[in-house]
Amino acid sequence: MDIAALKADLIERRDALIEVDHASRESRKPVELDQTQVGRLSRMDAMQLQAMAVETGRRREVELQRIDAALRRMEEDDYGFCTACGEVIPEKRLKLDPAAPLCIDCASGK
Repeated sequence: MDIAALKADLIERRDALIEVDHASRESRKPVELDQTQVGRLSRMDAMQLQAMAVETGRRREVELQRIDAALRRMEEDDYGFCTACGEVIPEKRLKLDPAAPLCIDCASGK
């Protein structure tokens, strides 16, 4: 297994997520409810867009946590082993999702 390539992929993914997070900060700010400038439906649309941006940001944060945990496992020489059962995670699974902490059986609840 090419750990260096997987690590580079994780770092690249992390950097891209951080960049997107910084670029989308404005869309997550609370919506101003100034009725003199915007109609009720426009405010509702803006509030819905803001809520979706907040949820997308939350999902991005979860992915960043998964990536950071995988990088820590690499530093501690625990990478590639299921964090639940300790079995080896197949290389094919790690290539698809380098941040995967669980083997297929544990991830599916078997």
